Amino acid sequence: MKKLGINGLGRIGKLTLWHHVARKYFDEIIVNVGREVGTSFSDVASYIEKDSTYGWLQVYLYGHKGKRVIENLDEKEGTMYVDGVKVKILRKTRNPKEINWREEGVKLVVECSGKFRDPNIDPEDPKGSVRGHLLAGAEKVIVSAPFKIKDKEKGIPEDAVTIVYGINEEVYQPNKHNIISSASCTTTCLAYMVKPLLDYFGSDRILSASMVTIHAVTSSQVVLDRLPKEGKGDLRRMRSVFNNIILTTTGAAEALGLVIPEMRKIGFMAKSVRVPTTTGSLIILTINIQNESLESPITRDLINKIYKEVANTKYKDYLIFTMEQNVSSDIIGYPRAAAIIEGVETHTCTALAKVDIDKTFPITQVVIYGWYDNELGSYTNLMGDLTVFIAEKMI
Repeated sequence: MKKLGINGLGRIGKLTLWHHVARKYFDEIIVNVGREVGTSFSDVASYIEKDSTYGWLQVYLYGHKGKRVIENLDEKEGTMYVDGVKVKILRKTRNPKEINWREEGVKLVVECSGKFRDPNIDPEDPKGSVRGHLLAGAEKVIVSAPFKIKDKEKGIPEDAVTIVYGINEEVYQPNKHNIISSASCTTTCLAYMVKPLLDYFGSDRILSASMVTIHAVTSSQVVLDRLPKEGKGDLRRMRSVFNNIILTTTGAAEALGLVIPEMRKIGFMAKSVRVPTTTGSLIILTINIQNESLESPITRDLINKIYKEVANTKYKDYLIFTMEQNVSSDIIGYPRAAAIIEGVETHTCTALAKVDIDKTFPITQVVIYGWYDNELGSYTNLMGDLTVFIAEKMI
């Protein structure tokens, strides 16, 4: 039997369960919640069955004709069947080293708690560590977030790697890599926006780049204003998500360099603006590209042609090019769309730049808009493909 472990049943953990129940690749899914939930086991089933953003699980699976798909609840064993797939809920411990993956026969775990992101922390650490999953019997761990290294001098260990599926999965070495970061939702979209331009123009002609993501809220934000904890300097994060546009930071630029090493040579800035929507986000990417000549400048039509071609060929499974006029709700749940390039909004502007007294060369500034469903449609679905990719290498 092919078994999958999921640690954490928050936004990404729950939607990861949805993805794999629909996919039917794994015969059994073991989910660690780490605590008792509600007043009975049926409260867990209710949480899995309904979602405020994506609706009912049976509608997600079968459309409006779908009937309830969760059955055979066994509170003592902690099991249920979700659309025919056995799902077991573990409710004893949150520390990865204490989760009985070995006894459950789980070799592959998706770490979705958001708490264990540093691959350098010792597996025996009393506060928990992503390496604790390996100590508990797992052979591979996929982290549903970018690595967060506390001790910058250590860097990323040799057995850890960052992968955006469809962009750089060829770097994965089964005999070497045991901890795999699936980067972030923003990095996933950004990688699919940047890579076609790098492949076409080459990194030497891209002089600088910047991006802003207009991002839906996340669970790290607060519903109502509150005082920050001691040592927390980001006061905006303590303001209500309902009432505000909130400026914040993103690690997408740093993570992108791990996925696409050529980007490390290019000056790149990334910022994030949180807006009060539940999901559906937008990247505004600005890139300055050196032209070959002023007589043949880079145009909007050329940029759109680049994306349209790769959306139909190399990246056809994950990149969408459209000339439609979308709003954020249009792309919620869009299946396996890492990025949806809205070609109608592509802009270019070419000008001469003076390097010294004698030399000038033309530079075109390109602005591209890319939508992404930061929860299910983009991130969770691509991480699901990465999970199956890793699983098949383990057979």
